[in-house]
Amino acid sequence: MEGVPGDGDSAAAWLPLAKWKNDFSRAFQHYLDRSTPHSVGRWMGTLGVALIYVLRVYYLQGFYIISYGLGIYVLNLLIGFLSPKVDPELEVMDGASLPTRGSDEFRPFIRRLPEFKFWYSFTKAFCVAFVMTFFSVFDVPVFWPILLFYWIVLFVLTMKRQILHMIKYRYIPFSIGKQKYTEEVIPSSSSIED
Repeated sequence: MEGVPGDGDSAAAWLPLAKWKNDFSRAFQHYLDRSTPHSVGRWMGTLGVALIYVLRVYYLQGFYIISYGLGIYVLNLLIGFLSPKVDPELEVMDGASLPTRGSDEFRPFIRRLPEFKFWYSFTKAFCVAFVMTFFSVFDVPVFWPILLFYWIVLFVLTMKRQILHMIKYRYIPFSIGKQKYTEEVIPSSSSIED
């Protein structure tokens, strides 16, 4: 049995497209890898993209449903970023858990969503939302103050739950620089007598 005539022609036509896709993917990954240690620059670029999106929505006076969906997605990313990889409430401990007492051994905080993936997903979400603003089918007329109010209530309730979880299991999802230890000043016997 012979194949369908022209199969070789169609495969040859797709070959340059596949090569271009592969080259683009490799170059994109190369630049992503090079940007990894430059977190401040990455976040500044992302804030620029977010500002452009906000200005576009403001000047168009529309696309509030897209903005609401973007806000829910960003809130979901933020929860993943602030949560430990192993949640003490949900998963059976296999030896790797957060310390709950001062006498427990120090274990570093490992995020459920690492910073780089958080940044990448955050940036990609704003880029996708920006592209969606060019299609009028996504501009559903809504009363935007209700959406904003509902999102604020959702944000406050979610953050309250997350903060209570942090307090209950005594973890802080941020570390600012290297921790510095100082010597404790032990009062001398002469200062006690005075």
